[in-house]
Amino acid sequence: MLFIGILVEVMRFNIPLQIRNNYYKIQKVFLFLIATILIVWMFPNKASFKFEFQKGKPWMHETLIAPYDFPVYKSNEQLIDEQESLRDNFKLTFVMDESAFDIKAEDFISNFEQKWSVDKNVSKDTRFTFFNLNKKKNLKTKKEKLANYGLKILEELYTVGIIQMIDDIESKDSDYEIVVMKGNVGQIVSLSNLYTIESASKKAYDLKNISQEESNFLSPLILEMLKQNVFYDESTTAKMLDSELKAISKGLGMVQRGEVIISKGELVTESNYQELESYRQRYEGESWQDSSENWLRLGQSLLILIAFMILFLFLKQFRIEVFNDNRKITFIISLIVLMVLMSSFSLIIGNKLIFLMPFCLLPIIMKAFFDTRLALFTHLIAIIIIGFIVPNSFEFIYLQLMAGIVSILSVLQMYKRAQLFLSAAKIIGIYFIAYFAMALTQEGSINNINWMNFVLFAGNGALTLFAYPLIFAFEKIFSLVSDVSLLELSDTNSPLLRELAQKAPGTFQHSIQVANIAEAGILEIKGNALLVRAGALYHDIGKMKNPQFFIENQISGINPHDDLSFEESADVIIKHVKNGIALAKENNLPDELIDFIRTHHGTTMVGYFYKQYVSSFPDEHESAEKFTYPGPKPFSKETAVLMMADSVEAAARSIKSPSLEDIDNLVEKIINNQIDNNQFVNADITMKSITQIKKLFKKKLQSIHHVRLEY
Repeated sequence: MLFIGILVEVMRFNIPLQIRNNYYKIQKVFLFLIATILIVWMFPNKASFKFEFQKGKPWMHETLIAPYDFPVYKSNEQLIDEQESLRDNFKLTFVMDESAFDIKAEDFISNFEQKWSVDKNVSKDTRFTFFNLNKKKNLKTKKEKLANYGLKILEELYTVGIIQMIDDIESKDSDYEIVVMKGNVGQIVSLSNLYTIESASKKAYDLKNISQEESNFLSPLILEMLKQNVFYDESTTAKMLDSELKAISKGLGMVQRGEVIISKGELVTESNYQELESYRQRYEGESWQDSSENWLRLGQSLLILIAFMILFLFLKQFRIEVFNDNRKITFIISLIVLMVLMSSFSLIIGNKLIFLMPFCLLPIIMKAFFDTRLALFTHLIAIIIIGFIVPNSFEFIYLQLMAGIVSILSVLQMYKRAQLFLSAAKIIGIYFIAYFAMALTQEGSINNINWMNFVLFAGNGALTLFAYPLIFAFEKIFSLVSDVSLLELSDTNSPLLRELAQKAPGTFQHSIQVANIAEAGILEIKGNALLVRAGALYHDIGKMKNPQFFIENQISGINPHDDLSFEESADVIIKHVKNGIALAKENNLPDELIDFIRTHHGTTMVGYFYKQYVSSFPDEHESAEKFTYPGPKPFSKETAVLMMADSVEAAARSIKSPSLEDIDNLVEKIINNQIDNNQFVNADITMKSITQIKKLFKKKLQSIHHVRLEY
């Protein structure tokens, strides 16, 4: 961005004409070369596979024979399916705490002893501990027998294991298997063979072969000792799963050197498609020598230069006003480079992400500043360049071309925000339909379509909504003007137009009428109506400096020209152009509007004062240049239409109660006079368009002046 900013500033330097022309030519070449170098730098430094192929379509090339041995790799879909199958069937790892029983046994004996000594419902006996209890081979007393029975129950529960239930196994069937680690040994166990806290509690209450009195004494003691001793080991599970995932074989087999991969005309099936893909990976993965890489870079450079040369010739032949403005060329090239950069970055992350990239931003942004044809042509050049680096380039170019055309046709007026949302929806729709159709022709079945790509297309369409902030940013960086800005500038409540209405109310009303007439005229010949309207509103702002010298502002009937010579009067009139340019620059109006101020009189003469001068000084014709506007002449159909509208509107005001014939004659006379004086030779406007404009201007003026037939 810094480089672009420097270029834009350099282009504003005031350089002598001859040097400036040569400098601009050199700069154009420099811009294209820099763009080519940047794009080549972003291109991959390995050869691209020279064969295009699609699943379900015939092999259109010569019979392909393996030049060397190479492995046949599984497709991403196959690998993903195997990984998902492994994850679904993978057994979670749990760890058993084998020390839990020893700890709980001691606690049990302690609690048992304490409860036995205070419970009046049981007979008393000598005190004992867990250790000496275990040593006794003959359990004689009731107390010892009951304590040992309780320990056996606890030992069974903790030996089998009381599992900690987690979300992953809550919904599983009882025959679901897990791995239980006891020390360093793992054992596969089904959930039905383990206790939970609930099932262990049930066993504690359901004691066999003892009396109800003894059960009531023993069950609470056992319940107090219950806790989970089989715990989920997330770390070990993750490591084992990762190890098994890495162990999945990526290969399906080998293709031997000299083996036929596919014959000419043979249908590309799933099997040989994988062989072709594997061959492509091996081919593109080969290491290149420096000399080979140099030839590769040369080829890439030539391909990009050809694409830029076509763009260069298109601008020179059909958009000369853009071609002559290096600022606009820099903007167009920058957009293309940014699109290539975005594509290269997405391909580094993953090939599928290319479907997420909002390539339709380019034509939408171009449409905001230029016309439809240039937007489409630039989009075409960009996707052709990107097509060299993306997989399945035909599919990519087809999808992006269709989406680009839809985006241009759907965004007719950028200043209407709803249109951008509708355009995004249409872009998503065309992506869905086009990709679905291509997938059906390639796969031959709806079951094999990758539906995840539709999510990426939806994200792609949503990202086009960033067009508005990007347009604003590019306006500031490159000093361009979009339809949105033109609409804002056309607001008559803007400070400059309010000042015009206050200081020169007659001029303000004249400007509004000219804007209405010129807008209707340019719409008739398919021009930029917003640009013409904004230009018309500001074209006479220079009259604010001396408003009383212009007849539309002379309310009191006093004419200050009576006190000036003819030359001085002409100078005041002519200077309103220069004053308008200065005022426009002070108020940061874009150059596109300043062009209307410069050209709305072209190189015509201040006719009234010149005729007065010639009548008074018939022998001094060499002073005609004092009465001539400096120009330049209109150089676009928009500036030409404004010149016509300004002249006929001002002249029509001077006719009192004009008839239909008066209006017709006035329009014909003024516009024909401008044609005879070669005022439109630099504008891209045809005689047919001028005839259409004349006809429309007559209707407009008749409506404004309420001209009607007498009956």
